[in-house]
Amino acid sequence: MFRLATILFASTLFLAGPAGAQRRLPDIPPAQYDAEQKKAAEEFQAARKVALSGPFQTMMYSPEVMSRARAMGDYLRYHSAIGNTLSELVILITARAWTQGYEWSAHQPIALKAGISKDIVDAIAEGRRPTAMSADEEIAYDFTMELQNNRSVSDATFAKAEKRFGRKGVVDMAGISGYYTFLAMQLNMARHPVPADAPPLPRFPN
Repeated sequence: MFRLATILFASTLFLAGPAGAQRRLPDIPPAQYDAEQKKAAEEFQAARKVALSGPFQTMMYSPEVMSRARAMGDYLRYHSAIGNTLSELVILITARAWTQGYEWSAHQPIALKAGISKDIVDAIAEGRRPTAMSADEEIAYDFTMELQNNRSVSDATFAKAEKRFGRKGVVDMAGISGYYTFLAMQLNMARHPVPADAPPLPRFPN
């Protein structure tokens, strides 16, 4: 039992990243972009109307990956069939599952502004099932938690999601969770730093 607990704790530390570990892929200064990187940065700024940040800076080491990821995110984040409020809930659950502090810091305030209650956000941060969720929030929560924890979705949970959001909705909801898992992998791999003023994302309770 002690050995199992030690292994689980070590796994949590690994996902969180070593404290004070050195960043592996620093941002590339725009003045040093090659032609492909310049084109990718210009397309990003034209589509998003903001400068590159977070995982997109990391992916500039492979600008084709960055551009294709940005294009997928343009739809999944802003135009999915489940709407922006529920998509932010899915994003937070995914960031929590990957202990991804940068992703959490970027989307926690957006989720609150979009209408996800602070109690729900705090529960997700602490690894608890939120109480007082709406019916739609419960469906999105259960669907995403099962995907992240079980790597699949049960028949009962799928049926509820399909009935409420349709087949396009379940594909989009899985897509959002998968897309932000991909971004979390890039950030965790690169040991991308979390902003100093970021909202806290504690390690999962032991």
